[in-house]
Amino acid sequence: MLFQEFRRNMFTLGCFTSNQVYSLQPGFDKNNLGRWVRQGYLVKLRNGYYSFPEYLNDRDFAFFLANRIYRPSYISLHTALAFYGLIPESVIQITSVSTLKTVTFENRFGTYTYQTLQPKLMFGYDTRALPGNRTLLFATPEKALLDLLYLYPFYNSKQGMEALRLDPESLHEGLNVDLFKTYAAQAGSKALETRCMLFLKTYGL
Repeated sequence: MLFQEFRRNMFTLGCFTSNQVYSLQPGFDKNNLGRWVRQGYLVKLRNGYYSFPEYLNDRDFAFFLANRIYRPSYISLHTALAFYGLIPESVIQITSVSTLKTVTFENRFGTYTYQTLQPKLMFGYDTRALPGNRTLLFATPEKALLDLLYLYPFYNSKQGMEALRLDPESLHEGLNVDLFKTYAAQAGSKALETRCMLFLKTYGL
């Protein structure tokens, strides 16, 4: 198969798996994928997942991939907190949470890290629209913060909370305290709920 024909059939998917290729094109030679990656026609995202280099110029596409290459997952933690302006530093990695095991993938679009949540904690995210009729699962500010306090339990003192270096002004403007308390109670962990209340007290919320 010629690459141009393959590209016409697969490009609009943005991200695709080798299994999708075999399903849509029976008899496809799997060696083509490796050869096209070496030639720069395709970008390998992780084992069995691919995209096209043209998408490297699309700023939102790297976020879009986060949900696609490891499922179920949604963007949370430092990436979400930086997006909402709650932490001042820029974040290099794209951080997500998932019910699957903790893992990191590196590819030409960036570094993707996924940390494990219990299934009962997979809530508190929105579906965001992206250009090209694509969508993205993204934590609310309240859930991104809850996920952080859940996954990093050593933030359990006033000094620890201050070490998070969250922006107090942005917290007062952008955090729904009542929703955060609701999420904390919904998590069903007294220890986590205690840390959440300490966080609110530390930042005067």
